[in-house]
Amino acid sequence: MRRGGTALGGSYLHEGAGMVTGWHSHNLHQIEYAMAGVVEVETASAHYLLPPQQAAWIPAGLEHQATLNPGARTIAVLFDPGIIPRSDARARILAVPPLIREMMIYAVRWPIARPGGDVVSNGFFRTLGHLVAEALEHEAPLSLPTSSDPVVAAAIAYTQAHLDAVSVGEVGRAVGVSERTLRRQFQTTLGMSWREYLLQARLLRAMALLADPAMSVLEVSTAVGFENPSAFARAFAQHCGEKPSAYRRRTGGTAAQSEPDLPSPRRPGARTS
Repeated sequence: MRRGGTALGGSYLHEGAGMVTGWHSHNLHQIEYAMAGVVEVETASAHYLLPPQQAAWIPAGLEHQATLNPGARTIAVLFDPGIIPRSDARARILAVPPLIREMMIYAVRWPIARPGGDVVSNGFFRTLGHLVAEALEHEAPLSLPTSSDPVVAAAIAYTQAHLDAVSVGEVGRAVGVSERTLRRQFQTTLGMSWREYLLQARLLRAMALLADPAMSVLEVSTAVGFENPSAFARAFAQHCGEKPSAYRRRTGGTAAQSEPDLPSPRRPGARTS
């Protein structure tokens, strides 16, 4: 992504059109912040949801695929691996403190594809990298496990496609195993029951749908399979720490009202000090 450049860090801005990146990896650490819209990140071991006001950490070398829904507006900041040494290779979703958010927005002036860094930009990205390293200790529970087991993978796909109305018996029939076998394989392979997976999948889908102001909370509740809005609100608050309406105001309305003007990227060769 540096196109032969030597900068220690830089940014990449995505606006507007939806896209699927396809499976890929890069030799830079990446943290991607969603200013608006919803982004989904998939790795070999998990499926992550990146709603507005959250950031995805993708370490260097990790094979992944990102889906940016139409209307998504994101900033990716990329770091030379030497800035943020990490011992694991696992993606994470992070709640973004205001300081990191503002620094990521400021980083737009230094695109990752520029030829090289300088004293000012290198110092900036080292400081931001230190803050990101601290934030990595505060992971948000916004992921679902995946599996290479063909039966469990097929059951996951069927469950995801029928969140509005699905039962474990129906899933078992769809993938050709008994209900008992399916329950056992889910627990053994994923470390959670099918019912636990279903609840988390419904809540993550709800978080994505709540970012769409065209859908009411009632419509979201119905779309993800809850019997009534009260049951949805209780489950959402228990899992996410706030009611669906409060989550919508924080991640949707607030973002829309305070979306910042981004600085213009610096031209190659422009002075920075």
